[in-house]
Amino acid sequence: MNTKPRNEVSVLFMLFSILFCVCLIAANVLETKQINVLGMSLTGGFIIFPVSYIINDCVCEVWGYKKMRLLIWTGFAMNFFFVGVGAIADAIPGTEYFDNEEGFHAIFGLAPRIAAASFIAFIAGSFVNAYIMSRMKRHHKGRRFSLRAIASTILGESVDSLIFFPLALGGVIPANALPELMMWQVIMKTTYEIVALPITIRVVKAVKKHEHSDVYDDDVNYNIFSIFKL
Repeated sequence: MNTKPRNEVSVLFMLFSILFCVCLIAANVLETKQINVLGMSLTGGFIIFPVSYIINDCVCEVWGYKKMRLLIWTGFAMNFFFVGVGAIADAIPGTEYFDNEEGFHAIFGLAPRIAAASFIAFIAGSFVNAYIMSRMKRHHKGRRFSLRAIASTILGESVDSLIFFPLALGGVIPANALPELMMWQVIMKTTYEIVALPITIRVVKAVKKHEHSDVYDDDVNYNIFSIFKL
């Protein structure tokens, strides 16, 4: 069992990376719909966004913080590209027979303020999640995966919400409504992670066995900008 990060990426890591990027891009599209879950108003992105945190946990657990750092920045770049080309297409006038301009704009006309808030919150929340996973794994010597998966999600989602909602919705909705909205986002997404935890544990065990890898970040540099130091 390899306990040191390797300087190359495997096919399985590549597949996880693709799924991670697809989840982030899909969440942007799904965020345009408001859904009702048990009487609570949430966005459609709630369905898929927590999956990215599960992948975060799995990649960090199996391949280590360095690989997760690369994946976070890759996801950021792909998401930025998608939002960028979507905004360009939205800005170009449609042909005379295109009659769905309003619907297209509702999906791809993401306001710059919301886009910026989303990108900043994603970077901050994802790196907090990965950092907590890495440090707790070292501290507990590889034990208590469930504890660090839940703890990292709570802290990562809290940072994500604390950044996103004030930046994106500050001044748009009443200030006294923001704390409750942020709290429910954290609670619901953490609950999602807990419900999915048995699946996450099985996936992590299977990937570790397949990859012969269980990296401990004993000498890692946690600088989030050291992207290519694998």
